[in-house]
Amino acid sequence: MPAFYAMYSFMKPAMTAYQTKRDTIDINHATSLLIQSLLDRNQFSDDEGAALAQGISSAAWPLFGLVWPSGIVLAQEMSVRELAGRKILEIGCGLGLASLIAKQRGADICASDAHPLTQLFLNNNATLNDIENVPYSEGCWHKTYPSLGRFDFIIGSDVLYERDEAGVLAGFIGRHANPTCEVLIVDPNRGNRSHFKRHMAQQNFTLSETPVLGKIINGAAYKGRLMQYVRK
Repeated sequence: MPAFYAMYSFMKPAMTAYQTKRDTIDINHATSLLIQSLLDRNQFSDDEGAALAQGISSAAWPLFGLVWPSGIVLAQEMSVRELAGRKILEIGCGLGLASLIAKQRGADICASDAHPLTQLFLNNNATLNDIENVPYSEGCWHKTYPSLGRFDFIIGSDVLYERDEAGVLAGFIGRHANPTCEVLIVDPNRGNRSHFKRHMAQQNFTLSETPVLGKIINGAAYKGRLMQYVRK
């Protein structure tokens, strides 16, 4: 269970104030991150409609700013995988634990998300951990970003939260994947994998799945899987 720091702060980026907290998140036996996140799911602030313009409802607004078990699992993977020489993109990064760990290890990584406050939290948490700021790009999956470029390794956690019959996420990945590319998705068994698998297969990605067993995240046994797609 991450240690809870009994301190709250207010951050006001031209929006109504919302409450945050700080927790120490254990990544592995040798590494932890001090993470500032939203206090709870009841936080909301979108006076200027920036989130709504991206299709983010009031109910979904806080989700980017919470620490999710799958995000911790992905950060653990980034703490042990070979990252040198790879150009990496994290999709739907939220608080970006995996990006922070990768950047701490000297990786060439860019984080992306649709939420308008993601970069603020990402930079703040980098500062809290004496990590260089992670390069960041807006990453709405239904949009096109020619300047974002292509990557050798694309990662994400808990991104299959909708059925996505149209293949919007797979299409975004396809626009930013090099011809030779690995895609690693941590999925907490939400049951929305079938359409994503089909659309990734259409892009000539080969899938291997590994159950995540024996991990205790936030005091509970984690149930999920690693989905590794490779295109050569």
